[in-house]
Amino acid sequence: MSRFLISCGGTGGHLSPGIALAEGLAVRGHESVLLVSMKKVDTRLLEKYPHLRFERSPGTAFSLRPVPLLRCVGTQSKAFAHCVRFVRAWRPDGIVGFGGFTSAPVIAAGRMCGVPVSLHESNRVPGLAIRGLGRLAHRVYLPPGVRLAGVRPAATRHIGLPVRREFVRQPQAAARAALGLEPNLPVLVVLGGSQGSGALNDWVRSRLGEFAAEGIQVYCVTGLGKGRDGTIEGRNPAGQVVRAVFASFSDRMNELLSAADLVVSRAGAGTLAELIRCETPAILVPYPQAADDHQRANAEYFERQGGGLVIEQTRLAHLHQEVMDVIFNDWLLRKFRGNLRRMDRANSLELMLRDLEEIVAPGRNPLPAAHAIAA
Repeated sequence: MSRFLISCGGTGGHLSPGIALAEGLAVRGHESVLLVSMKKVDTRLLEKYPHLRFERSPGTAFSLRPVPLLRCVGTQSKAFAHCVRFVRAWRPDGIVGFGGFTSAPVIAAGRMCGVPVSLHESNRVPGLAIRGLGRLAHRVYLPPGVRLAGVRPAATRHIGLPVRREFVRQPQAAARAALGLEPNLPVLVVLGGSQGSGALNDWVRSRLGEFAAEGIQVYCVTGLGKGRDGTIEGRNPAGQVVRAVFASFSDRMNELLSAADLVVSRAGAGTLAELIRCETPAILVPYPQAADDHQRANAEYFERQGGGLVIEQTRLAHLHQEVMDVIFNDWLLRKFRGNLRRMDRANSLELMLRDLEEIVAPGRNPLPAAHAIAA
């Protein structure tokens, strides 16, 4: 049995693959601890996984603004000291970072303590943490076709994002019944993400009457602190009750994506991996303020692979018509679902588990040579 410390806090997009990896390691007889942040999103999601062990660490995201930058330096220094103490006390065999502000302190601590470290980047434009720490890692996992300057080719593996084991497509009628939705009316799911949800929340609220008139049920995950939860009911011309559900958070995303005919969403890598696993077509609206504009790159790749469509936020006035053109087009929805099934052929979690076991196998010297780090 080996021990792995998994840094994955700060956003659902980092935490979800960390949970998937921890569960996969447990099935293979290994032990793991999830290193998470103090943020509310981490607390809410981990409540569903009491069988997993987690460790909270201080730290805040990087910013160029003076006050947040000073806060970042202070909290990250505390996080580094915390991680050094934890690594020395728990003695993991390997450390895995999924990016974000929780990864830098633990990767640096692991490198200092002689523990092999691995990094996973899920976005098609690598984030600041992965770019800065990549040359310190024994292994860097990148999306297919993505390269990262400064990382040795021998250290690179191309795999997708590990997805939690409960993410399997469920029968649509059963998923709708579990969510309190009518089984025979189409369902549109709207996901604003943890950031930038306001524009999509406002858009769907402004169109509720039109969706009800067309008999389209709506389920909108607004984001924590982005509005009150509740259900709004309308009627279509046939007199049927048409529901619009608003929830600030959902830990039943597999049911939600299985219930949907179509999703309108931001383009975070975690969401796209879950859409692919559940074979749910989507219209993606990349968040224009995302770091390095990585959501646009994610969305464009998803569209090129045939999983759905992309519309810019500046064209939200046209989004309603795009939804109407897709959600009632059975041929197009079947085409999208077939493409999504093709995209999910590789088992990213299994590939990553096998590789991590090789990295920490007894007798291996997993640390990069000094000249390779300095290159």
